[in-house]
Amino acid sequence: MGTKTRTSNVRQGVNEPLIEPAHRDRFTQAERSARTRSALLESAARGLSRYGYGNLVLEQVASEAGYTRGALYHQFKDKQELTLGAFAWVLETWDQEVGRLVEQEVDPVAALLTLARGHAVFCRHDIARVAIALRVEFSGQDHPVGREVEKAYEELVTRCVRLLEAGREAGSIPRGSPVRVLALAFVGAVEGTVIALVGQTPHDEFLAARAAAGVLGLGSYPTDALERTEVNL
Repeated sequence: MGTKTRTSNVRQGVNEPLIEPAHRDRFTQAERSARTRSALLESAARGLSRYGYGNLVLEQVASEAGYTRGALYHQFKDKQELTLGAFAWVLETWDQEVGRLVEQEVDPVAALLTLARGHAVFCRHDIARVAIALRVEFSGQDHPVGREVEKAYEELVTRCVRLLEAGREAGSIPRGSPVRVLALAFVGAVEGTVIALVGQTPHDEFLAARAAAGVLGLGSYPTDALERTEVNL
C-alpha cells in the first residue's frame, strides 16, 4: 500500500489545515468552509473575551484556529464583521445551552432560577465574557458592535420581564418594584455574582441562584428548590 502524504490546500489564496486526502474527500467545499468559519468564530470569541475589540489581533485569531490570516479574510472582510459574527455565534451557543433549558420550565420562578444557574455554568467557558467585554468597551458609543450588544442585552431583559410578569400573575413573585426595574436588578445580580466568583466552581452556580432569589424577594424560598434547578450543560 502507498504511503499517505500530508499536503496543504491552497485555493484562491486560502490556506486550510493539512488534512489527509482520504479524510478530505469526506467533506464538500461548503462543509469545509463552514468548519473553517466555525473555528474562526470560536477563536475570535475567545480573543474578544480576553482582550476586547480594540486589542483583538486578527492574525492571532486565525493562528489559534489553525488557519492563516488569508483564510480569515476569505470569510470576513474586517474585524467588525468578524466580531459581529463571533457575538452572534456566542448568543446562539448560549441559547442552545441555557435558553432551551429556561424554555422547558413551566413555572416562571423555576425558569428564572434555571436562567441564573445556567448562565453561571455557561460563563465557565472561555468564550462567555464576550458580551460583558464588548458592552463595557462600547458603552456610550454609537458603533455597530455596540448596538448589537445593547440589542441582545435588551432582549435578555425583556425575556426576564415576561417571566416576572407571569410570576406575579401566578402569585409566586411578590409585587413591589416595577417589573423592568426588577428585571434589570435580576440580570445585574446574576452577572455580578458570576464575575465575582470566577473559578469558584460549583459555588458560582448555586450562589447565582441565591442572588437571583434574593432580588426576586424569595428570601424564604426553600434551599432544596434552588438545588432542584441545577443544570448540566
